[in-house]
Amino acid sequence: MAATRDVLILGGGHNGLVAAFYLAKAGHKPLVLERRALPGGCAVTEEFFPGFRSSTLAHGGTIRLEIAHDMKLAKHGLHMLEPEPRLFAPALDGRALQLYGDPTTSAANILQFSKKDAGKYPHLQKTLARIAALLDRLLTMTPPDIDNPTAGELMHLLMAGREFRSLGRDDMFRVLRWGPMAIADFVAEWFETDLLRAVIAARGIFGTAMGPWSAGSTAAMLLRAPADGNPIGGAAFPRGGMGALTQAMFAAATSAGAEIRTEAEVAQVLVKDGQVTGVALASGEEISAKIVVSNADPRRTFLKLVDPVHLGPDFVVKMQNYRCNGNLAKINLALDSVPPFTALDGDNGNAAALAGRIHIGPEIDYLERAFDACKYGKFSEHPHLEISIPSLSDPSLAPAGKHVMSIYVQFAPYKLRDTWANQRNALGDAVVKTLAAYAPKLPEMILHRQVITPADLEEHYGLTGGHIFHGELALDQLFTMRPLLGWARYRTPIDGLYLCGNGVHPGTGLTGQSGANAAREIIKSIKR
Repeated sequence: MAATRDVLILGGGHNGLVAAFYLAKAGHKPLVLERRALPGGCAVTEEFFPGFRSSTLAHGGTIRLEIAHDMKLAKHGLHMLEPEPRLFAPALDGRALQLYGDPTTSAANILQFSKKDAGKYPHLQKTLARIAALLDRLLTMTPPDIDNPTAGELMHLLMAGREFRSLGRDDMFRVLRWGPMAIADFVAEWFETDLLRAVIAARGIFGTAMGPWSAGSTAAMLLRAPADGNPIGGAAFPRGGMGALTQAMFAAATSAGAEIRTEAEVAQVLVKDGQVTGVALASGEEISAKIVVSNADPRRTFLKLVDPVHLGPDFVVKMQNYRCNGNLAKINLALDSVPPFTALDGDNGNAAALAGRIHIGPEIDYLERAFDACKYGKFSEHPHLEISIPSLSDPSLAPAGKHVMSIYVQFAPYKLRDTWANQRNALGDAVVKTLAAYAPKLPEMILHRQVITPADLEEHYGLTGGHIFHGELALDQLFTMRPLLGWARYRTPIDGLYLCGNGVHPGTGLTGQSGANAAREIIKSIKR
């Protein structure tokens, strides 16, 4: 075995890099082991066609501001682009919603659809911003020990309770009532315009195995509110693609004293007498460590990397039933030009309107039918699409005059009746056909198409079940139950083995909060 390391971190995704930074800053010397040739996990920029670079998987997301500040990401080269409008949502009747960061500007655009909705939209944005302060406290907390909470945990809960009381009667009741609601019911209480309802509802079902009529889908939307209180979310992305974010994180972590090794795939977590002792790499090399932190998803960690003999049978059964089957696919297109959308014909601001996110999904029932398909092992022939054309704001991603289009596709189930090898092209065709209804000239502008299925997410990126959040963001897999009740505090049944990825609280994507929370708890345990 090699010399013992303080801490080993398995996986160089964003949460692993955040955890490595905070551990190094606290005086430890973490070694990050990344199986691929470049760190970044799901936040990478890669060339997928000669001259065309794209955010291969995630094409947007907001790192928590406090984390970005601590890591000095701007100093390490991160430059965020925030186009306006934030979101463009075309309708088949030729109209389109354009929504902005400023609620008054958004309301002015909503007016063409509904005077009532234009008046209520700013109210919703202000309400979510108020509630976001409470939710933010919860997301940065370590879930309490249900049986024996410490004095510190009780204090954090008390402070959260005070924050809750400070909301006032109306907002307190809203939080309690909204969490379990279907997002379709939530938006129906606020708005009458089908397209506006669908745009907001999409934030509650993104990356999940839920449709807008699924109970608890509003909770998924509320979890994202602290990152951006806007009902439609943000539209910020880094210059250079999402890989620029993780490259800045890489630089921050190494500057703090962390070491990162690429092409170092971990084959097994080594355990003796209930205590972690290190890892074995696929190459045969073994590295000993007192603490191992897994940035892999919980199912991969406990059912593949750890020998089940070291875990209790009850724990193993519960982990086998941890829901982790994804329903999201990704398509990247190399385009000869900017596709003209029918809803923008004759508009000189065509490029500006498309620089943020583009929503395809005209109504709640459309989104629900897209979800229905995946329940029966099929991908939707008329999928919900979230699209960005990042080269409009960042020309470095494509040759002069050419463009990159990045598309999230819902719903495309991991468990398909057929195989994804047989259905890959059919999925790509369905997406292009769906989009062509709004941008008829798009098919003739496509120079190349990259289709990434849930099976690819598992095989090439290590996401069990192809789930981008390392597990379903459902009410029974959140907070004190993420990933399992009794094991939501970043520790595991094996002494010295911790989790830091999206499979632990809060698990909401690219904020980096799961990694920061885990690092805080690991540092505390080392001090003890």
